[in-house]
Amino acid sequence: MSYELRISWRHLCSRKSQKFISLITFISIGGVALGVMALIVVIAVMTGFGQNLRDKILGTNSHIVVTQAMSNGMEDYENVLEKVKTVPQVKDAAPFILKQVMLTFGQRSSGVVIRGVDPEREANISDLQKNLTEGKLSYLDHAPQSAADQEAGIQRKGIILGKELARNLGVYTGDILGILSPSVRMTPLGIIPKIKIVEVVGIFESKMYEYDANLAFISISSAQSLFSMNNRVTGIEIKVADIDAAGKIAETIKDKLGRPYFVRDWMQMNKNLFSALKVEKVTMFIILILIILVAAFNIISTLFMVVMDKAKDIAILKSMGATRRSIMQIFSMQGLIIGICGTALGCIAGFTIVPNLNEIVGFIEWLFEFKAFPQDVYYLDELPSQIQWFDSFLIIVFSILICFLASLYPAWRASRLDPVDGLRYE
Repeated sequence: MSYELRISWRHLCSRKSQKFISLITFISIGGVALGVMALIVVIAVMTGFGQNLRDKILGTNSHIVVTQAMSNGMEDYENVLEKVKTVPQVKDAAPFILKQVMLTFGQRSSGVVIRGVDPEREANISDLQKNLTEGKLSYLDHAPQSAADQEAGIQRKGIILGKELARNLGVYTGDILGILSPSVRMTPLGIIPKIKIVEVVGIFESKMYEYDANLAFISISSAQSLFSMNNRVTGIEIKVADIDAAGKIAETIKDKLGRPYFVRDWMQMNKNLFSALKVEKVTMFIILILIILVAAFNIISTLFMVVMDKAKDIAILKSMGATRRSIMQIFSMQGLIIGICGTALGCIAGFTIVPNLNEIVGFIEWLFEFKAFPQDVYYLDELPSQIQWFDSFLIIVFSILICFLASLYPAWRASRLDPVDGLRYE
């Protein structure tokens, strides 16, 4: 151990004549620890929210979508499917139809986005089958027949509704709905809108209100019939092995298909949402780093008091041959020690709190008898959190760097102290 580090450590250790300075030192360490802990916990929660939102979106939507620009639909979609499946990291692909319709039930109606899917292929693309709280995906092609329907020889197509949409319409599994298409047909009696009668064969819950309240699924054959699309589809939905590499895979698919196909990945389709989350995360990082800056001011005041208290010691060291650089190292190391100790304590606290965050929130809710995150408002079973090690590394680096920089000016002032002034009155 160098003598500079040894002296720095002794200056920070408690002595009878330095109790006040030691107290401020502990406050500085506590401030750094609090800032680091808050940063780790908040960034972990925001990362958890982002991951949770991403999983909800990708649980209902595909990773990549291929459409045909400037057309009324894709005709040779089976050929496109075969080409897409040959691209590396593509797990599966399926056709889909996406349109807006009006659902009617009794006196109630609701405008929704309806998605026509292939029941067999859709199970491999999205989490729709997992998100079903009632019914089965296979019922889209053939709804279960009641005894009366069997006698009358009626076989209806099925529809799967979001939980909130079903609640708004007041329907349950087995109820009969009307789908009113925006496309019309000409008859001798005039223009008549297309209406299709379907049976509710399932309810899904994605735990994302926008989807649960505005999305419905029917079979792709029903959608082709309803929208007069013959053998055409809106596009191809693709599932990939690595969702973080979806952008690169989308570029590969685009190069393989060429024109007139348009390829978008999930990040492009939800760019505004995830960009807003990223901005919020950076903003919270900047705001919470101010806690560490407050602790840095405590470090500055602590070191100035140490310099004033140790003026005689500095003078003696200089008279014994210590250089200005050595004196500066002694006091800058004190700021570094405070930063390292505070950061270490903050990391221990943060990495302990994050895995047990839901237990802590549950205890606070029990103690104060309130619900921090009502499920009907936030659609959360638990508070999501996920530690990002790169983010934690940046927090540690910034914390130690701020503390070290805060110590440089007091250390420089100490190195400029004249030995004569330090020993004048001794």
